[in-house]
Amino acid sequence: MKKVIISLAPIQAGTPVNADRLAEDVKESVKAGAAMCHLHCRKPDGSLTPDISYMTECFEKILEKTDVVVQASTGGVSDMNIRERCNPLEYEKVESASLNGGTTNLGESVYINTFDDIRYCADAVYRRGILPETEVFDIGMLNNMALVEREQPFAEPILYNLVFGHKGGMQPTIEALTAFRSFVPKRALWGVTHFGRDNWTFLAAAIAMGATVVRVGFEDSDYLDENSRAKYNYQVVEKAAALIRAMGLEPATPREARDILKLKKR
Repeated sequence: MKKVIISLAPIQAGTPVNADRLAEDVKESVKAGAAMCHLHCRKPDGSLTPDISYMTECFEKILEKTDVVVQASTGGVSDMNIRERCNPLEYEKVESASLNGGTTNLGESVYINTFDDIRYCADAVYRRGILPETEVFDIGMLNNMALVEREQPFAEPILYNLVFGHKGGMQPTIEALTAFRSFVPKRALWGVTHFGRDNWTFLAAAIAMGATVVRVGFEDSDYLDENSRAKYNYQVVEKAAALIRAMGLEPATPREARDILKLKKR
């Protein structure tokens, strides 16, 4: 039976982060079907920082409770340069990390990822044996990555996260998904993020079209449906897992996710 990886991004931008409560929520989320945990490098007040100490503490507390794939973010709108944004890669247990595919409008901000930034981050992840999850916000970013790959070949598997729903980026319509998906290289794996999601139809379409990874969690949306919101991330994961099973598939365990993504636990 085909497995679908549920990636959990549990922290809404700008909200305080309590490491103990986060660890408990992630533990319950893994029980519910999540296999990967995606964290930005934040201070306890929720602001982005180049200091990896609190992110490390959060992951350590999570890993004391559950065996989840550790994914660090190298992104987020801030005044940090790309070297500072790549500091989370120094945490020795990182197995996967985001690699942003280009510059875009992100809400009212400009999210800057120059070609030099892409090259630097790609080199940083591959030198450490970390799997990059390439975040692409429009179709042109897939071409950006093809150009960079000519200069520094990427290891297999290649994983793209197609991001929809941000103001300034691709919007979550079936037409946009079909077009975006058609430009993903045939040999690559792909997944989706639906920012601002208040229903599950778009994610269902992506799963039906063959998505390997579906990202959910409070970073993107806390909606359970159009009329109700989750109090905990694990409630959103439960809904995602139920959707996957309703389609005759199964959520991947962390161990199965490592097999699919060819990860070696660090």
